[in-house]
Amino acid sequence: MSSSSATRRPPPLGRLFDVEGRRLMLHRSGKGGPTVVFLPGAGLVGLDYLNIHEQAARFTTSVIYDRGGTGWSDDVALPRPAAAVAAELRSLLRAAGAPSPYILVGHSLGGAYARRYAQLFPGEVAGLLLLDPAHEGYDAAPRQSVAAQLRQILAMLPVLANLKGFYRPMFERMLAAWPDDVRKQLVEYHLRAWRRGLQEAKTLSTDVMTELREGGGRPEAPMIVLTAMGIDPFMAAFAAEPYLRELNTLKRDFYDAFARSAPRGEAREVMDAGHSTLHTDRPDAVVAALRDLLAATTASRGDQMACKPGSVPLPA
Repeated sequence: MSSSSATRRPPPLGRLFDVEGRRLMLHRSGKGGPTVVFLPGAGLVGLDYLNIHEQAARFTTSVIYDRGGTGWSDDVALPRPAAAVAAELRSLLRAAGAPSPYILVGHSLGGAYARRYAQLFPGEVAGLLLLDPAHEGYDAAPRQSVAAQLRQILAMLPVLANLKGFYRPMFERMLAAWPDDVRKQLVEYHLRAWRRGLQEAKTLSTDVMTELREGGGRPEAPMIVLTAMGIDPFMAAFAAEPYLRELNTLKRDFYDAFARSAPRGEAREVMDAGHSTLHTDRPDAVVAALRDLLAATTASRGDQMACKPGSVPLPA
């Protein structure tokens, strides 16, 4: 079912803004800056990050939103270029009066979109927090053996036969701390719109990685990459644990190298957290990284002001 079905009802939180001929959902809380903006992974939507959003709003302005074609935003053809996603987000933030600079929090596919935004609009990005982001290194990921692939197909059959029975308890557990009315609507959305996540994920096999490789250098802004080193509950249903742990080791290595290649990058391992559920398994690690980025951007602005005659540095 298309996500446009969700837009016939108002979102449980936030409001719809008219952007580029369609309505996009955005929810804003807190005050101050830089503004934190969450870019969801494929298959997830803005309200899936409500737990971190509410904590971030205690110390700065925080924004969660739904990309076109997902959540409570209007439909759009998927997949689409990362540049189009970045431009759409920029227009939405302007329409909502959410000022730059931004700390972009990109999860999985959202990490690729955050990087593309930083390439296109570097002056608007104060920092990047990437949660197990989509990355060029996945192109070199090992493939499962033929026997393992066969076992994976067999494991998928009962799941495909009862998708709602499989996904409902997983999303209920993932969103257990959400307000009852928000959790109920989110779970029902995910049970209806799971195909949209698959359509968005196709972006990774099209041109997004090429856009990133050819779109510019590493971000100049402070960047923290969080690597989920636990077993993802959604992936565990389709792949053997030894293979998933091998993937964890691989991604840790290329995230480390990616962070070192950036002028102000840092990689952190997050234990006991899965790829899809990093922000719900370990919200403490995400909030700590956000606070560190906020401190780094505040210190950076203070240094810049100190270089101007008569300016007063901001406190760190």
